[in-house]
Amino acid sequence: MKNKSLKDTERNRSGEYQYLDLLKDILKNGERKKVHNVVVGTRNVFGRQIRFDLSKGFPLLTTKKVFFRGIIHELLWFIRGDSNIKYLVDNNVHIWDEWGYKQYKLKIKNEKLKIMTQEEYIQKIKDLPKNDSFVKKYGELGPVYGVQWRKWQTSDGRVVDQLQWAISRLKVNPERRHYLVSAWNPEFIYEMAASREKAQVLPPCHTFFHFYVANGRLSLQLYQRSADMFLGVPFNIASYALLTLMVAHVTGFKPGDFVHTFGDVHIYDNHVAQVKEQLKRKPRTLPEVKLNPKIKNIDDFTFEDIELIGYDPYPPIKGEVAVVGGFS
Repeated sequence: MKNKSLKDTERNRSGEYQYLDLLKDILKNGERKKVHNVVVGTRNVFGRQIRFDLSKGFPLLTTKKVFFRGIIHELLWFIRGDSNIKYLVDNNVHIWDEWGYKQYKLKIKNEKLKIMTQEEYIQKIKDLPKNDSFVKKYGELGPVYGVQWRKWQTSDGRVVDQLQWAISRLKVNPERRHYLVSAWNPEFIYEMAASREKAQVLPPCHTFFHFYVANGRLSLQLYQRSADMFLGVPFNIASYALLTLMVAHVTGFKPGDFVHTFGDVHIYDNHVAQVKEQLKRKPRTLPEVKLNPKIKNIDDFTFEDIELIGYDPYPPIKGEVAVVGGFS
């Protein structure tokens, strides 16, 4: 009877409860810190980990509705190795708008052009074709996540596709321990970049991920150096859980665990009320994700190949994005 109770406790504290427990941890134990280029402060803890067994449901939070359509499109954008916000804007996904606009203003600072509002800028990106010179120049974010995953530039002029390398090797030697994909490239980060113009508009927060295979199950561990717990992390959990499912699908393994390891994990001061509201809600049954069985290659996935089943969340809780990162 004692063992049964322990198992029930472990089950009940798994999944979404781990996320909620981390919110409580930050509210109780977080150190107050200032953010270097925004007014709002944060409560921070350092070095935490949560994990999700993907055989027990897809970890899309139920205590608030999460924008899964946007998560799919952003992940497909990463997988394509894309760095222009045109694809996202065309699909009405606006999670990168602020950083696109930030880069646009930086580029035209020394040009004799009228600065558009962010709304005007985004509408122009949407209205123009993708090969238009304005879109190519001002919709470009530089060497962000997808570029590093799929088009890492080497010192000898080669281009390394880290993601495809990992997938191809997993099929041949799944027992190896070195299948890691990094978005952290010092050549394009902060003062390590050759110039401010060549630095990434947003240095990678989710910096690298690592595949692991055991007993026919593929798991993925993400290291995230900086984590906006209320707004960003629910996206990150679902995005990398979905990536795990997709890679498991094309390599022929069953889904294992998604392990989320954090460096600096924080709650912004202007999200505290929203977090407290979310903590009043009891998690519901997690949904499932079904992938098109005909897809055999990671590059062949489209939006229509990913189906969310049984998602019954509480209403969304709004919060303002803090546009941080890059030079102060």
